[in-house]
Amino acid sequence: MEDELSFSDIYGGRLALQRRYYSPSCREFCLSCPRLSLRSLTSVTCTVWLAAYGLFTLCENSMILSAAIFITLLGLLGYLHFVKIDQETLLIIDSLGIQLTSSYASGKESTTFIEMGKVKDVIINEAIYMKVIYYLCILLNDPADPHGISQVVPVFQSAKPRLDCLIEVYRSCQEILAHQKAAPTSP
Repeated sequence: MEDELSFSDIYGGRLALQRRYYSPSCREFCLSCPRLSLRSLTSVTCTVWLAAYGLFTLCENSMILSAAIFITLLGLLGYLHFVKIDQETLLIIDSLGIQLTSSYASGKESTTFIEMGKVKDVIINEAIYMKVIYYLCILLNDPADPHGISQVVPVFQSAKPRLDCLIEVYRSCQEILAHQKAAPTSP
């Protein structure tokens, strides 16, 4: 079963949450961010080129204009390949673990897998980021201390969804974690 819900991020931008239910013990959540805005791309490019043209009129050196074009292209490629994330995915399978995938605008993907034995819980945490924001995070067990937490792994870092979206994902993750804890472990 698959459905898509519309939410907003902390800045008011539109986000799309796709929920895929493969089985009672396996669910996937894909959070899609807005694509690169042509308006912001044009404004940054114009700003860099106008500054370069201003320097060119003072120095009368054409290398400044060539450097501005080169810097703009390199900056755009770097932004698309290392910064701009189009989609973040959380796949949770009760017997295996949690997989986090980030898909960049350039097509590059970054995947992290966390074994279910290392997962202590999935929670919604709050932080102060010019205002109070909420984020979903995975708490990992501390091998030295059974009641301790070794690491906190934030989820959907780039999209920064609002609380209503996080609650949807949180409830579903808690259902799977409860199902996983209720299942008998084999000796």
